[in-house]
Amino acid sequence: MDENEQKVVLFDGVCHLCDSAVRFILKREKQAELHFAPLQSECGRVLLKKYGYPQNYLGGLVLIENNRAYDRSTACWHIAEKLKFPWNLLFVLRIIPKPLGDFFYAMVAAVRYRWFGKKDTCSLPQGQDASRFL
Repeated sequence: MDENEQKVVLFDGVCHLCDSAVRFILKREKQAELHFAPLQSECGRVLLKKYGYPQNYLGGLVLIENNRAYDRSTACWHIAEKLKFPWNLLFVLRIIPKPLGDFFYAMVAAVRYRWFGKKDTCSLPQGQDASRFL
């Protein structure tokens, strides 16, 4: 499937917080419509470049949907909308002004390795979820 037709979440593949977020999404999605790729992967680097991000971008989640890239808090709100009740109610937080949401997102992103740890390598899921990773 062409990545232009997919909804792709790019995530930091060595971050424990990001890894937990991906697992959270996989368990709570309404429909299995999202695909995932580590920012550090070849696919991740290609998509980052295509959407104007630096090749070494590690600023957090990026959602690619309908040929648009959303990052930071905006990506979170769009992802929340795709989750089952009650998690989809987090989508209402999009009313928070983007600069304020991005500020808090950046604060967590800046300390995520210190608070949650960092893996040496990206571990991709096995089994039924493996097909969702690019």
